[in-house]
Amino acid sequence: MAQEDVFKKLVAHSKEYGFVFQSSEIYDGLGAVYDYGQNGVELKNNIKKYWWDSMVLLHENVVGLDSAIFMHPTVWKASGHVDAFNDPLIDNKDSKKRYRADVLIEDLMAKYDGKMDKEVEKAAKKFGDSFDEKMFRETNPRIQENQKKKEEIHARFVKALNDNDLTELRQIIVDYEVVCPISGTKNWTDVRQFNLMFSTEMGSTADGALKIFLRPETAQGIFVNFLNVQKTGRMKLPFGIAQIGKAFRNEIVARQFIFRMREFEQMEMQFFVPPGEELAWFEKWKAARMKWHKSLGMGDHKYRFHDHDKLAHYANAATDIEYEMPFGFKEVEGIHSRTDFDLTQHQEFSGKKITYFDPERNESYVPYVIETSIGVDRMFLSIMAGAYCEEEVEGKDGKKESRVVMKLPPVLAPVKLAVLPLMKKDGLPDMARAIMDDLKYHFNCQYDEKDSIGKRYRRHDAIGTPFCITIDHDSAADQTVTIRYRDTMKQERVKIADLKHLIGDQVSMTELFKSLK
Repeated sequence: MAQEDVFKKLVAHSKEYGFVFQSSEIYDGLGAVYDYGQNGVELKNNIKKYWWDSMVLLHENVVGLDSAIFMHPTVWKASGHVDAFNDPLIDNKDSKKRYRADVLIEDLMAKYDGKMDKEVEKAAKKFGDSFDEKMFRETNPRIQENQKKKEEIHARFVKALNDNDLTELRQIIVDYEVVCPISGTKNWTDVRQFNLMFSTEMGSTADGALKIFLRPETAQGIFVNFLNVQKTGRMKLPFGIAQIGKAFRNEIVARQFIFRMREFEQMEMQFFVPPGEELAWFEKWKAARMKWHKSLGMGDHKYRFHDHDKLAHYANAATDIEYEMPFGFKEVEGIHSRTDFDLTQHQEFSGKKITYFDPERNESYVPYVIETSIGVDRMFLSIMAGAYCEEEVEGKDGKKESRVVMKLPPVLAPVKLAVLPLMKKDGLPDMARAIMDDLKYHFNCQYDEKDSIGKRYRRHDAIGTPFCITIDHDSAADQTVTIRYRDTMKQERVKIADLKHLIGDQVSMTELFKSLK
């Protein structure tokens, strides 16, 4: 199945099973704004808990914060967002659609990657076990030609970004005949910059109102509270401040479902270190964050680092952790060495001294910062994409039938256990309710007695429930139930008294946390 079709099915599945809805859908929706349904909010909250606890519980020198969305407007002047928080945009004159010029070029390079991967796939099928991919990539003429074209584009792209050369960005699009996906034409406007911040007014009258911004990131709330946290917590460098919160960007080219939205949520941790130690800590946090992602078991090969072609003006190192979505490798987390830019800027614009006295060095200085920043919604999408699976399984009378199953990590699954009485009589529902009433204090359970047992299994496969238990006529006599495992569909008889321990071990984050050490 084409990856584009997989993505369309994933979007449809997300709505059908209560994961994600279009915001204000009864009014025809609001572009690039989404609501999380009953299963989506559980999955999202589990992702946030996994991140928060792995940061704050597992690190004695990382503490939490919840800063306000509204901030003094000078914060955004100091941070550079007022003057430099822009995207390079280009319009197609025929379709009247607007695109990010950098994304068009990145997609162009990805097409060359796709061509090379197809050549490798064909050769691998042809030569079987004897196939040497490395040698094939180094010697195949078609791959060499495509690689050369990609490198040419990349070199021009990097130079244009670093020189802030909007004319050259457009020229790359023209030279390589990039077409508009809607009109199919190459009739492009010039590239220009567009500021992404939403603004509003605070105050009772128009004349006396103060122009403020909806925050485009959560990091600045951490920086302006650096001294508050450091002093009240008696924090010693190195230490980190973690935060989860909403951010807002007026994305003109919002697309790919919840990957790029106008209202989104971030999980950020700013780690403050002495000057000169930042690059060593940058490497440590790179390794730690990749380990965190891979520990979920979504496939190590689906993650990769992508170093930035253009460093932000405040950074001396930056990389992204990318996950292979149905539409290619895309960023889910950014790790940046921000130097002392942010604290220095706020010190200058506020007129307040923002320094740390280091008793070991016997000197005061402005700390450097390592940032790890995840988009919750992108993380959510990567988990959904990695979990979505269509399988052919053996049904009634040995006939093959298909099932859609969300192979979510059990610790993140919205519902951990489905409690299913085999029939709606003979006291089975009462016994099922008693079991659920005992277990619901420990993990999220759902009771379901409607339809055949097979249809109930399929419903819970579709939302990713890792365990289903069936209460039958033997349960009252021997105090056992049948437990069914989502991924393998294996069934076995277990004691009711063992359920809490058996399921609890599989859905607890404790073992995952231990693996991160």
